[in-house]
Formats: sequence, C-alpha cells, structure tokens
Amino acid sequence: MSFWLLFVADLKSMLRNRMALFWFLVFPVIFILIFGAVFSGSQQPVFAIGFAFASGDPLGSGLSDGLRKLDAFDVHTGTLATELAALRKGERTLVIEIPEGAARRAFGGAKTGIPVYYDKGHEQTSRLLFSVVDEMLMEAERRVSGRPRLLEAQFQPFQTSPLRTIDFILPGILAMALMQLGFFGSFQMVALREQKVLKALGATPLPRLHVLGAEVLVRLLLSLVQLALTIGIGVAVFGLHVTGSWLAVLGVVVLGALTFTSLGYLLTCRARTIDSGQGLVQLVQFPMMFLSGIFFPVGIMPGFLKRVAALLPLTYLGDALRQVMVGMPPEHPLGLCLAILGGWLVVSFALATALWRWE
Repeated sequence: MSFWLLFVADLKSMLRNRMALFWFLVFPVIFILIFGAVFSGSQQPVFAIGFAFASGDPLGSGLSDGLRKLDAFDVHTGTLATELAALRKGERTLVIEIPEGAARRAFGGAKTGIPVYYDKGHEQTSRLLFSVVDEMLMEAERRVSGRPRLLEAQFQPFQTSPLRTIDFILPGILAMALMQLGFFGSFQMVALREQKVLKALGATPLPRLHVLGAEVLVRLLLSLVQLALTIGIGVAVFGLHVTGSWLAVLGVVVLGALTFTSLGYLLTCRARTIDSGQGLVQLVQFPMMFLSGIFFPVGIMPGFLKRVAALLPLTYLGDALRQVMVGMPPEHPLGLCLAILGGWLVVSFALATALWRWE
C-alpha cells in the first residue's frame, strides 16, 4: 500500500510541474511537428536537363523524348548557346550537345563523342546523373548497332514501401524524448534531497526501495504516453506506418526508458542541488543528442565522430526504434542494440545504487 501511495504522490507532483510536463511531453511534440513539416515530403528531386541538337536530328529527338517520360527530369531543348547560358544561371543541371551528323556517324560504326556540360561548382550533384547519361547513350548505341544486350541488371526492391526522411526522424525524436525523460526526471529526487525530504523518509520504516520504485514506475508510465503521442501524431499527421510488432516497439521503449532513467540517477546520485544536477546532465545530454545519429545517419559523420557515436547508448536506442517501428535498414543488428542498452542499464543501475546519496 505504501508503494502505491508514493506512486500516486509522485505522479501528482509530476502533473503539477508544468515545466517538467513541457520538456517530457510538449517539447517532443514540437520537435515532431517542426521536423515533420520540413521532412514529410516524399517527392523526388527534379533535374533540369538541356539538349542542344539540330532540328529533326533523330538521335537528339529520341534521347530527349525518352527522358521526358521520366518524372525526375525536366527536359529543355534549344541552341547550345541558349542552353549553356541557362546552365550558367543555374537553371540547368546538365546540358547535352548532340553534334550534327552524330547519328549518321554512329550508324556507320564511327566512334562519336557526345559533349556533356555541367557546372563545376555543383559537381557532386551533376555526378549523380553521369551514370544516367552513360546508360542512356549505351542503350542508344545498342539500338543503332542492333546488337542484343547480353547482361542486364534486374532491380528487385526489397522494401515494399518507400522510406521517407520523416520515417527516420520520428523514431529518433522518440529516442530523444526517452533520454530527456530519464535525465531530467532524476531532478525530482535531487529536489527531495535538497529539501531534506529523503533524509526524513530515511528515518521512517518506509523501505527506500519503494521511493525509487515509485519514481521509476512514473517514468515508465510517461514513456508510454510519449510513445502514444509520437506514433499518434506520426500516423495522423504524417502518414507514418508502423511495420514492426507493437510488442517489439513497446519492449524497446521500456528498455530505453529504464536505461536512461538509470543513467539519470547515476549522473545525479551525488548532486546536492538542482543546479549542480542540471550542469552534469546537460554536459552529457547535448553531445549525446547531436552525435548519436537520431537526426541524421551516423554513416555521414567523419571517422572519429563515428567512434564517439558507437559509445553512446542513444545511438543504439534510435537504431533499434527505427528497425522495429518502420523497418529501417539497421546501422547495427537489433540484438546488438538491445544487448548494449541492457549493458548500459545494468552498469548504470549498479553504479547509481553503489554511489547513491540519500542526504
């Protein structure tokens, strides 16, 4: 009975703390809406391609008409001077020149160069299209020569529904919310220590384990609310489709909440005041938030930052949530993510228990 009375008291205290509710529940929702508005689109980029060829040229007409059938290309035709001027203004990604008589020389078996102009300042973007141009010219050559193509790639997508940027972001925001719940939730115990409430409770027959247990149960309850908010907004507003098992999602969320609750208590186990506890938590929270790959893939980081990300538990929580929620290709095997989170939970709980200060 004493445990449940403590649980209800802790829950009421949390609900009366508007600032805590903002950081635990409202702040993640704001993140979801902002990132969702920016990254929810599933449209593909459109590349402006210019063609310059003589009127009636069969090769130029065939190539430009073929690209027009693809939604990813905005095809323009004109003189070489006009198209190059548009390239200089940034209105074209590539300009392809079909020299006069190129088709005739190709039919005669002569090697024919096809100039492709691009902006050196946007070389990385242009290089994305080089393979498209090569493939297009190879197909044109095959049709001219009449030789059958012997080797042809057969692309068979494994992912049945395309993943969007928002599908990557939403699990990351949930992971961030669980981290904040564990870290900042520990300030409640610091406040009780600072106000000498823990010292007074220590003089009663009340088991101290009940005090911690009620606090942890409140965190788990809030983690389920965070899960419901994240998935509810994701589904209703951004068309999120949870592809994994709901039981698996729930298990990862509970494991993440317990892990970061233990880490939060470890960080504040010796803090005597709220200010000192906040300093310790923020020292850990901000690097973890931006170096764990919850907002962008770890793979794009420099090598030394990848090694830092590999040490952070938030990296594995975000990766595990993406796998079980939306079927995102993993950065690490799911079993490894769960094992590392479990390891952080056991170690941080053991250290927090050993170093905990009640007074």
